[in-house]
Amino acid sequence: MTLATTSAPPRPGLREKLQDALPKIVLAPSFAAILVFVYGFILWTIYLSFTNSKTFPSYELTGGLAYQRLWGWTFESDPPSSWYYSITNMAVFGVLYVGICMVLGLFIAILLDQRIRGEGILRPIYLYPMALSFIVTGVAWKWFLDPGLGLEATLHNLGWTSFHFDWIKNKDRVIYTVVIAGVWQASGFVMAMFLAGLRGVDGEMLKAAQIDGASTFQVYWRIVIPILRPVFLSAFIVLAHMAIKSYDLVVALTSGGPGGSAWLPSNFMYEYTFKRNQMAIGSASAVIMLMTISAIIVPYLYSELREKK
Repeated sequence: MTLATTSAPPRPGLREKLQDALPKIVLAPSFAAILVFVYGFILWTIYLSFTNSKTFPSYELTGGLAYQRLWGWTFESDPPSSWYYSITNMAVFGVLYVGICMVLGLFIAILLDQRIRGEGILRPIYLYPMALSFIVTGVAWKWFLDPGLGLEATLHNLGWTSFHFDWIKNKDRVIYTVVIAGVWQASGFVMAMFLAGLRGVDGEMLKAAQIDGASTFQVYWRIVIPILRPVFLSAFIVLAHMAIKSYDLVVALTSGGPGGSAWLPSNFMYEYTFKRNQMAIGSASAVIMLMTISAIIVPYLYSELREKK
């Protein structure tokens, strides 16, 4: 009688070990670069915000002095008007930009979902602005809104001399020109997101609702739009992130506006860090922007990971 012997699995050779380690070897340089140049500099910026750095970094901690000066709590020589202008503009721009883009994008997506003629042509037309950079968008709208050579001048040449549209030179309304340009660029992208969601809705369910006597408005309001809740959330996250970090659109369109009246927090941060040599205050504003973005993105990522588990 012979006993069956089980042989031990062969040890992996050098080639197999290299194949297993190859993805880690390839990803290691980029991971190290991200670790240093993204998260490392984030920590460095947070550290500088608690110093009194000006033109060059100062590593002596001064507590929350930079944050106090940012909000104008201590020094009368540093008026907080520019920072308050920035956060007020951010609130106006963010609410209008996100809200109008989502409403307009959903409306266009619903129209295209009716299988209208020329959908294959209209869809890329609406998407095309998103392919442009904010610099190109800002310059184009700057020419279009300039009273001396854009819309106002054209209508004056056509005989409508009573028409006036000088928002781009009006410090109280210049922020709304940034909203117009931003909505023009991003609404097509939001339309594409909603259209993809609409095409994923079960058609049999919609037909059943119509057979039961539901109108088209009721079908979309009570069935389709609630189903699109994840798309609404994703669109909100993307648009809010783009709104908070907007910088180049403001610079290209308004050059900051009359007296900095179109500044957003990103413009304030750049101005104080690189032009006014107030590195600590600029770092403090950057940290506040980071906290704002984190307050939006982190709960979203947590909910996504929780659903997957």
